[in-house]
Amino acid sequence: MLTSFKAPKEWGELLGDQAIIIAIIQGLLTSVLGGKREVIEKLRRWLGSIAIILLLFILYRNKLQFSGGYKGKDRKKLPKSVSLTLTVISIIFMIIPFVLGSLLT
Repeated sequence: MLTSFKAPKEWGELLGDQAIIIAIIQGLLTSVLGGKREVIEKLRRWLGSIAIILLLFILYRNKLQFSGGYKGKDRKKLPKSVSLTLTVISIIFMIIPFVLGSLLT
């Protein structure tokens, strides 16, 4: 038996308030960043590059250094917390250029 879902009345009020806040923030960001198009374009390129370099660093430290010919005694994996933090930062750096691109259009 399927029943239709009815959202509480408070949800409509909450979503309306959030939409207004998001619109204000987007308007402020667009007005502030609108005149600095070249700076934002450079930032977009750099953030994407840094994200890829971070992911390659994590891959090397956790996998590739153990499969090569290097047999030094300082071979250690990155701690899980560091790997997770760098991965999250890298993913955020990959998402930011798309967000900035949508603000510029």
